[in-house]
Amino acid sequence: MARTNRTQWAQLFELPEHAALSLQARLRLAIVQAVMDGRLSPGAALPSSRELARLLGLGRNTVTAAYEQLVDEQFLEARPRSGVFVHGRARAVAALEPPQAGRAPGERSDASDRAGRAPSWPTRVLRSLADQPTLSKPQRWRDYPFPFVYGQFDPELFPTEDFRACCVGSLARSQLKHWTPDFDNDDVPELIEQIRLRLLPKRGVFALAEEILITVGAQHSYHLLAEALFDGTTRVGLEEPGHPHARNTFSLRAPRFVPIDVDEQGLVVDTMPPVDYLFVTPSHQSPTTATLSLERRQWLLKRAELHDFVVIEDDYEAENLYEGSPMPALKSLDKSGRVIYIGSISKSLSPALRLGYIVAPRALIAELRRLRHAMVRHPSTFLQQAYALFLSLGHHESHARRVNNAMQERLAAVAQALRLDLPDFEFRVPQGGASVWVRAPAWVDASELGLIARRHGVLIEAGEVFFVQPPYPCPYFRLRLSSIQASQIPAGIRALALAVAELATARGEPRAPLPRPH
Repeated sequence: MARTNRTQWAQLFELPEHAALSLQARLRLAIVQAVMDGRLSPGAALPSSRELARLLGLGRNTVTAAYEQLVDEQFLEARPRSGVFVHGRARAVAALEPPQAGRAPGERSDASDRAGRAPSWPTRVLRSLADQPTLSKPQRWRDYPFPFVYGQFDPELFPTEDFRACCVGSLARSQLKHWTPDFDNDDVPELIEQIRLRLLPKRGVFALAEEILITVGAQHSYHLLAEALFDGTTRVGLEEPGHPHARNTFSLRAPRFVPIDVDEQGLVVDTMPPVDYLFVTPSHQSPTTATLSLERRQWLLKRAELHDFVVIEDDYEAENLYEGSPMPALKSLDKSGRVIYIGSISKSLSPALRLGYIVAPRALIAELRRLRHAMVRHPSTFLQQAYALFLSLGHHESHARRVNNAMQERLAAVAQALRLDLPDFEFRVPQGGASVWVRAPAWVDASELGLIARRHGVLIEAGEVFFVQPPYPCPYFRLRLSSIQASQIPAGIRALALAVAELATARGEPRAPLPRPH
C-alpha cells in the first residue's frame, strides 16, 4: 500500500473520541459514518484486517470483530480471495440506522438542540461488556452449511413427543396447584427432589433440599455468585484458556482475574498463585475438553483448605461421557464445604430452556435466594414442573443416551476428517462432550482463518476469545458438534482445509496444504 494510501486510510478511519464506547464500537462508527457520508462508495475495497490494525494501532481481533459484525449486517461484504468491500446496499442499510448528531460524540449542546432528541445511552451506561470478547455467531448462521458452533440443539435429536407430553401433563387441572401459586422465593419441590435424588447422586453428590437453588441456566448462576461474592479486590482464578461466558459475567463486578494454566490433565494445581475463588470446569474443561485427574482433584481441595479459598465447580457436560468411568465431581470429594457446585438441567435438551441449579451450603443458598428474588423472583414454575415430570419418567436419561450416541459418531467423524485433510493440525479426541479443541500450525491465526472459512461455508470458534491473555497469533480454535450432522462433517473439514490453503497462499507459506479432492 502506497504511503499516501496509508495516510488516507488512517484519516478516513480515525477513531472518534468517545470514552464510553469500546475500540470495536468506535471503529464501527468510523466505518459506518464513512459509508453514510459517501466517503466510501458501494464496492469500495477496504484494507485487510491485518493492515488496518497496523495502521490504526489496534488489535487484530478488534478489527476482525468489527468487520465480521458489519458483514453480518450488510454494510460490508467479504468476497472469496478478494477481501472486504463496501456492500452494494450499504447506503440503504445505513439509512435505516438512527440519525447521528452533526457534532462529535460527547460534544455538549444547548437546550434547544437537545429538544426532541433521545438520551445518549453510551454515555449513561456505567457497566458495559462491549469490550469483552465473547462467543458469537453470525445472525444468519443457519445459512452456513458447516456450522461448528456452540449453543444449539439438534432438532433431529430433540424428544418432541416426550417433552410435549410433559408440558401437556403439567397443564392438567390436577397439576395446576403445583406450579400456578406465587412461589415468591421458592422453587418447585418436585424438581428439587428430582435433582437431589436422581441427578446429583450420579455425580456422587448428596444434598438437602435447602442446599439447592434453581437458576435460569448456568450463566444466571455465575451472575448470582458474582453479585454475592465478588468486588474489585476479589482474586478470581480462571482456567487459561477457559470459559468466556463465566469470565464476562464475573467481570461485571470487576474482580482481579488470575489466569491459571491448563494442560492435558486439566487445571495445573501445583503452580497456582493465591486466589480467593477458583472457577473450574473439571469434567470436560472448557474449551480444551481435558478431564481433571483424581490426584489433582484431591490436591486442589487440600490446597483450598490450606490457603482458604473457595472452588466454584461448573460440572460442564458431565453427562456426555463415551468411554471409561466418570470422574467424581469435586463436590462429592469436598469434606469442608469449600465447593460451590453449578449444574445445568436443560443443556443436553436445548440451551433455550434455561434451567440450571446451584448446590452450596444453606447459608449461601439463602443469600442467593434473596438475590435471585430481586433479579427475576424465580425461574418459570411451569417449566420447572414440566421438567420435573420429564425427569421422573426417565425421559432425561433416554435422551442423554441418544445424544451421547450421536456425539460419539460425530467425534469419530471429525477426528477421521482432521487426520485426512489437516494432518498438521493437533487435537485430542475427548472422552466425552460435544467439541474438539484444535491447535493449528504456528503460522495460522485462527481469527483470520475463521473469516476465510466463512467464505467457504464453515463456521469455527477462534480460540482467542477463551483466553484472559491470548497468545498472538492465536493458533487455537474449537469445533462444536451440536449443530452439524455426522454426514456433513467430512465435507465441512474439507472446506476448512480449502480455507487453510487459501490462508497459506496469502501468507506465502512454502508448504501450503493441499486438501483432498471432493
